[in-house]
Formats: sequence, C-alpha cells, structure tokens
Amino acid sequence: MKNPSFIPPHGSYRDLHSFRKAEIIYGLTFRFCQRFFTRGDRTIDQMVQAARSGKQNIVEGAQISGTSKEMEIKLVNVARASLQELLEDYYDFLRVRDFRIWEKGSREALFVRKLGGNPDADFDTYREFIETRSADVVANIAICLIHQANYLLDRQISHLEKSFLDEGGIRERMSRARRDSRLNRRQT
Repeated sequence: MKNPSFIPPHGSYRDLHSFRKAEIIYGLTFRFCQRFFTRGDRTIDQMVQAARSGKQNIVEGAQISGTSKEMEIKLVNVARASLQELLEDYYDFLRVRDFRIWEKGSREALFVRKLGGNPDADFDTYREFIETRSADVVANIAICLIHQANYLLDRQISHLEKSFLDEGGIRERMSRARRDSRLNRRQT
C-alpha cells in the first residue's frame, strides 16, 4: 500500500547547496559592511537585508514546499532576486571607487570558485580572506560567491518547475490520495 500522505517531506533547507552558499554570503556581507562602511550609511542596511532575504527566502520556500509548490517557486525566485540586487551593490562598490572587477577566468576568481566547489564549504572557509583582505578583494570574493549561489538557485528553480509539471501541486496530490484511498477501501 502506498503512503497515504499527500504532504511530501519538506523543510530540509540545510541540505541545499544554495542555502549554504547564501548563508556564507550573508555572513560575508555582514562583516564587509562592518569593516568598509561608515556607521549610519544606508547602504549597510540595504546590503545586509538583501543578503538576509536571499538566505531567509530559501528557508521559507523549503518549509512551505510541502503544501505549496507555487509559493516555494516564488520564494526561491525572491531569494534569487535579492542576491541579484546584492550583486549589483558589490559591483557598484567596486565601480564607483575605481577598483578592479575580477574577470570570470582570472586567477583570483578561479581560486574562489575552487574553494566554493567544496560541498562542505562554510563561512569559516572564507573567514581569513574576509577578515584580512582589502575591500576590493572581499567585494570580488562576494561577487564570485553570489554568482555561484545564483547558478545554484537557477538550477533549483528549474528543478522545481519540472517537479511541479511531473507531480503537480497539493490539490493534485490530495485528489490522487483521496482517489487511492477510496479505491483501497473498495478492494478490501
């Protein structure tokens, strides 16, 4: 007999690579703003909130995924949009100060990408760089990490779309569960 539950397992956001990357980005952004902006600068709140939104919307999307695939997709898209906003803040920081923006294939960017390729990477993986390097280096590290997170979120959104098309939402699962339950009662 099939599992009669129509609410699938959900909420395991800590297993998502996108969440772990967003968590690093939040910590990095918090430290970056503490180190390189003057207290009271409105940019601090905007950047920290964009980083927080990127992380928290992944959490909320994972939690609601059991009952609303539509909301899960929306929330993961909000996370993606928040990180894109943050990405632009880092680009602006570098651009207005005439700092170099690392090319995708630069030695530095490849080093950060290699660090990020470790599935166990966390904030401590980057801590020394974040706490000791200059503003332009830390901003470029953030840019690399946000590109990685955005790539992961794009893949996650694509997977969620496919899953919705294959399995439907809660209404379809509820209807199937009810139909299967009725069929099972008739057979017994």
